[in-house]
Amino acid sequence: MVEWRMRAIRGATTVSENTVEAMRESVMELLDELEKRNQLHPSNIISMTFTVTQDLDATFPAAIARQRPHWDTVAMLDVQQMYVESSLKHCIRFLVHVYLPASAPVSHIYLRQAQKLRPDWSLPLAHRD
Repeated sequence: MVEWRMRAIRGATTVSENTVEAMRESVMELLDELEKRNQLHPSNIISMTFTVTQDLDATFPAAIARQRPHWDTVAMLDVQQMYVESSLKHCIRFLVHVYLPASAPVSHIYLRQAQKLRPDWSLPLAHRD
């Protein structure tokens, strides 16, 4: 019998500009990687919180996520990231709580310019901005 455990996964990405299209591209890429690297199905997600820097207000990341298959019933929240003068601009972060097999490794997802936030957790992708 597989033992399941609640796990927290973090991640972040950046957006090239404050538009719905740019935010959609970055959020979808981020969630694609979250699902793929963690072999995660949305039915195993307990809740997800997105934060955005104050320079992003074109749309809500959760609204983008709800368009994905099986994500429409996931409990999600969008909040504004605390402003720190020298912090990374155009950044979307997430914290997601999920059920995963206890033996499954967790892969935190840091893409694009957000790799600078946690280089120890960043893996390269074929394309970057």
